[in-house]
Amino acid sequence: MNIFRKYPRTFWTGNGIELFERWAWYGFFMLFANYLTGSSDMGGLEFSQSQKGILLGVGTGILYFLPVLTGAIADRYGYKRVLFISFLIYASAFILLPLFRSYTGVFLMYLYLAVGAALFKPVIQATVARTTTPETSSIGFGIFYMIVNIGAFFGPMVTLLFKSSYHLVFYISAGIILLNMFLLPFYKEPVRYEAKRESSLSGSFAVIFRNIGDILKDTRFILFLLIIAGFWAMYYQLFFTLPVFVSQWIDTGALYDFFRRYIPFISENYSVGPGVMEAEFITNMDAFYIILFQVIVSGLVMKMTPLRSMTGGFLVCTIGIALTFISQNVLFTLAALLLFSLGEMAGSPKVQEYTGRIAPEDKKALYMGYSFIPVFIGNILAGFISGNVYQSVSDKVVITRKFVESRGLHLPEGLSSNSFFEETARQAGLSPQELTNLLWDAYHPSRFWMVLMAIGIAAVCCLFIYDKSNSKQ
Repeated sequence: MNIFRKYPRTFWTGNGIELFERWAWYGFFMLFANYLTGSSDMGGLEFSQSQKGILLGVGTGILYFLPVLTGAIADRYGYKRVLFISFLIYASAFILLPLFRSYTGVFLMYLYLAVGAALFKPVIQATVARTTTPETSSIGFGIFYMIVNIGAFFGPMVTLLFKSSYHLVFYISAGIILLNMFLLPFYKEPVRYEAKRESSLSGSFAVIFRNIGDILKDTRFILFLLIIAGFWAMYYQLFFTLPVFVSQWIDTGALYDFFRRYIPFISENYSVGPGVMEAEFITNMDAFYIILFQVIVSGLVMKMTPLRSMTGGFLVCTIGIALTFISQNVLFTLAALLLFSLGEMAGSPKVQEYTGRIAPEDKKALYMGYSFIPVFIGNILAGFISGNVYQSVSDKVVITRKFVESRGLHLPEGLSSNSFFEETARQAGLSPQELTNLLWDAYHPSRFWMVLMAIGIAAVCCLFIYDKSNSKQ
């Protein structure tokens, strides 16, 4: 416990701010994929999987590209000032986003939300980097990652209680992010290396782009970022695709029956109906596992080099996420998610730790901003995989339409997604679950796992080679 006393107050205040920001973000984001593609009779927008993939991939990708600029801005103008602006944008975006239902409107508002998140992201990670030492950084980033996942777990657990009205989901996230306004006065600006002041805004951005030029000369760092992009392309399927896959294909009856017998509060409040658990409740178990085991895993990998911890962690992560798409058994899915989370705990925090170690002292936030570049690239790729690839291989709506055509069935126009599936089952003389099982066996939507396995293994192999070539680092 003595190591916890080595962290200054700013470290803990920054983690508190991170907790509420992640609570607000994941409170809506875990539900966002099903909101975009869900049936209109359940409050969803019924966008196609391809549209969802483009929106999430490009929008979230831009969110992670902008810290290249916002990290440098924070280094120059002050972390506290940038945090304040970020909270204002966040809150207004959460309030405005559910008012739009057209694809263009939702896309633009999501981009606006991304600006607020991009201002926030490099600041707290730079705060952690500046308030830890080589001795405390491994546990420090492990604590940070555990805090992230406490917010990631409780955010959806709260908003799922109000899923019957998606407007409330967004408004709750707005309220949570504004709680950070009360923490901000207690945030002490960490020691920063001041850049030379320019006389104009254009002069300030000239400095930023000169710094970016310096980063591009660091070929070892750029190569590292490109390799890590493969991991993020695989990782973001947890949010882009898995909630949709669970709601479309996985039988959650066994889990529902367990909670109805032993913890009825959960079966009553986190289920779509009798025998059907909320898909986001299932996928949210990743964050729950991390809350339980992150400090333990961080302690186990503390003496490993960041690169070796990342390599092993990402391999386990790849196997875990691929397995979540193999079976319709919800217990198998939960076990696969545990495997995924163990790999995530070992590898993901080490990305920030490694970046913090190799960054020059006067460019911590700038390098932390650049650590989001692979997340940007990964999101673009993840959006394509979650959109076009999933739609062609695994989307239940598309597969049901293929089934309807193959059977020569005739269904009324204008049905919601749920009504279309239920009417198809009725005309085929099957129950909805029987039709789901028939489509699973006939069209093999589980093939999606092979795509994720291929991407993850390629990234792990490249990282292994990179580690060997930089073994002296």
